Amino acid sequence: MEQTETSAALLKQYFGYTEFRPGQAESIEEMLAGRDVLCVMPTGAGKSICYQVPALALPGVTLVISPLISLMKDQVSALLQLGVRAAYLNSSLSAGQYKTAMARAAQAQYKIIYVAPERLLTESFQTVVRQIDVSMVAVDEAHCISQWGQDFRPSYLQVADFIRALPKRPVVGAFTATATEKVREDIRALLELDEPYCLTTGFDRPNLSYEVRAPRDKTGELLTILRGREEQSGIVYCATRKNVELVTGQLCKAGYTAAAYHAGMADADRARNQEDFQYDRVRIMVATNAFGMGIDKANVSFVVHYNMPKNMESYYQEAGRAGRDGSPAACILLYSGQDVQMNKFLIEKSSELCEDMTPEERAQRLEKEHELLKRMTWYATTTDCLRGYILRYFGEEAQGYCGSCGNCLQEFETVDATAAAHRLLSCVAVLRDRCRSFGKRSVAEYLHGRESASAEKIRAVSADDYGSLSTVPVQRICDVADRLIEAGVLAVSKGDYPVLECTAQSEPFLLQGAPFAIKVPKRGEAEIKRRKADVRGTGDAVLYLVDEQLFAALRDLRTTLAKQASLPAYVIFTDAALRDMCARRPRTEREFLQVSGVGENKMKKYGAQFLSVIAAYTD
Repeated sequence: MEQTETSAALLKQYFGYTEFRPGQAESIEEMLAGRDVLCVMPTGAGKSICYQVPALALPGVTLVISPLISLMKDQVSALLQLGVRAAYLNSSLSAGQYKTAMARAAQAQYKIIYVAPERLLTESFQTVVRQIDVSMVAVDEAHCISQWGQDFRPSYLQVADFIRALPKRPVVGAFTATATEKVREDIRALLELDEPYCLTTGFDRPNLSYEVRAPRDKTGELLTILRGREEQSGIVYCATRKNVELVTGQLCKAGYTAAAYHAGMADADRARNQEDFQYDRVRIMVATNAFGMGIDKANVSFVVHYNMPKNMESYYQEAGRAGRDGSPAACILLYSGQDVQMNKFLIEKSSELCEDMTPEERAQRLEKEHELLKRMTWYATTTDCLRGYILRYFGEEAQGYCGSCGNCLQEFETVDATAAAHRLLSCVAVLRDRCRSFGKRSVAEYLHGRESASAEKIRAVSADDYGSLSTVPVQRICDVADRLIEAGVLAVSKGDYPVLECTAQSEPFLLQGAPFAIKVPKRGEAEIKRRKADVRGTGDAVLYLVDEQLFAALRDLRTTLAKQASLPAYVIFTDAALRDMCARRPRTEREFLQVSGVGENKMKKYGAQFLSVIAAYTD
């Protein structure tokens, strides 16, 4: 009970929150009791609180092992704003800065030290840790230790050796956003966690809205999405460097402030563009997945995927970089069939780089990645609840209707597709019997009777069904094929040129004359009907219709203070904190401390200035 009260007091004193988020209190209490912890929490769920609060409560120093320089800088800047003595040790420091930081660390002047895994076993760092009391080691992005994880880093394999060599073993906490059971097993074993308390919180992010669109013109659709979001920060993910450069140029031409980020750029250019985005000098970052782990920008209001990712894990993690402060945010995927082909190509190319794998291991990996891509494609084409699909994918139970994703807000109707399904299956079976096979769209164009090169190739093999579905649009036939694939009645081959194939269920389906229905958008309902309410939300996601003039004034003050301190604006206060100020309209310092995200140190630094602005709009 005493530990709980201490943790809650520290949470309010430093971070300005009155309640822990799900999973935070349990993991904190276990670490304060001396037990190792393995914590899997989605992006934006507050993993850093899980090790920062016990770091403040424990008597010695906490070391946070982190893989990315940008993440260390962001978190240390935020901690210093909260009045916490913190520092980072990595290659971004000059020789003089590093020497000073090491000297202060040896004198225990810091409560929390962020360190890159490559520094752990250096003689200089070893000398420092022998002089201080290390109470806890927190391993952030712990999935990096597993070769089965998507961001494997060999330097993480040194972490266990480092901990074993310390004068006394500290409490060890491992934290990550996404980890399969295999990755969790690796984390436990390779970090040598001692009977850890394992916690996996729910994957639902109530403040995020999910939507999939399949536009003919992706660039035009992206510009439509951005209209009205000129003051918001967002990320646009593309699958290739070429698309990153193309989209960045188009956005800049349209008058948006956008920057590019991909692995083919010079390190200095990437660092400059990331800093410009962090400090809101540019509003939109257009990037490949190289812009990923460790992005700690709290005010990202939207994430648009210009291309579909290779798997749900990547999509969930990348989309989850929106709304980290709990504010409402949009996650929109722009899907096309070409995305599937592009990802298959990328999967094949990446497998060629796995020189240390045996042919059998490479084949297993390819099969796994193709299966993951299939599940991702189902998400992009389903008419069911998108939030529910995500939750079920990660092993959680979910309702069939969330009321806030693109599919739930869209008006659908169920239509009979039996004739189209049987004609489609019959066509694929006939082509199989004649030792020929074709792709989904080619078959759809043939059945519709479209005059195209691919349809003519099928017609040359078998003209029996040409134009038999002339009243059904080509895209509708493709939709029927997608639903049949999802049901296991049809399949798609692997390789560079995927074709439709029959399955063991195809013949019984045809022989039984089974009915088949699909859900399609109602005509005239292209625009999604969005709910309007003064206050709505679930859990942490409570959305206020705030006074826009007051919100803008508070945001302007925040921008001024951030520039003066050379800090990202969200480090001063998040958008969620500004909205809470608008809702509460505090008049005194005591009332200002009740605002979510206002701790004692920020009250002393900024309280008078923000109270003055609020008073001008209240009186």
